Amino acid sequence: MSKKSHQQQLAARKAQRQAERQAERSRQRRTLAVTISAIVAVVVVIAGVVVVLAQNAGDDTPAAASTPTASVGAENKPASIPTALAAPLKRPTPLPAEVDCTYKASTEPAAKTAKAPANGKVKASGTTAATMNTSIGELQLTLDSNLAPCTVKSFLSLVGQKYFDSTTCHRMTVGAGLQVLQCGDPSGTGSGGPGYTFNDEVFPQLKYGRGTLAMANSGANTNGSQFFIVYGDGSGLDPAYTAFGTVDVNGLKEIDKVANGGVIPEGGPTDGKPATPVNITSVTAAA
Repeated sequence: MSKKSHQQQLAARKAQRQAERQAERSRQRRTLAVTISAIVAVVVVIAGVVVVLAQNAGDDTPAAASTPTASVGAENKPASIPTALAAPLKRPTPLPAEVDCTYKASTEPAAKTAKAPANGKVKASGTTAATMNTSIGELQLTLDSNLAPCTVKSFLSLVGQKYFDSTTCHRMTVGAGLQVLQCGDPSGTGSGGPGYTFNDEVFPQLKYGRGTLAMANSGANTNGSQFFIVYGDGSGLDPAYTAFGTVDVNGLKEIDKVANGGVIPEGGPTDGKPATPVNITSVTAAA
């Protein structure tokens, strides 16, 4: 075997190992599935190993770059951000006056100590105001129990336990069809949660747009603590993520500034950590 052939084989094996590690990280990381027909897969061939990178396509996390780069260019920023707020979300068929909520221990340890809410019936109506104090300013939230009472109960429980305090929003996406800021993981890795899970509260007519507050997940009925704010275009999202409230206009404008500052790519040029950090100092809810 020639020296050149030997080097090529070594390079191919190295690339294969990197691809396997990326696949494992992708499996563990909570993400948002996107079905956007306009997204074009980019095929990269490295030392005979073909790696297909599709921007937020399918149910799995797009393969993250093995070594994130701090470079931020035009491709790492949104081409545009819709300014019109999404239409108010409403279930086509209202929920019963009360629903049963169940919170189950997860197979993964908690990223931060938290106690699951008590199982049982909860009122499926009304709204609760909450304030998220962050490094970019105050984000005013409206939590809607008409949409997702079990989710609101969990979120308020975590707020009361100061679970979100001193955490960072670990992910931002800026591409067409998916413009979100994702938070709620104290570990900052994208795979952390509170040590329990609960079921989805979704319906087929669910749409996501500017101002929507929803839960991130790693598959059906795997909700925990991670949530995302749709600051712009959410048209690429399937109705698989529990929407449980909204974010105010002024807060969205601050998130716009972060988005326009670009992302440090990890899962593709339009997906990664926000170049302008968004740190949550505290979250409080109205009594």
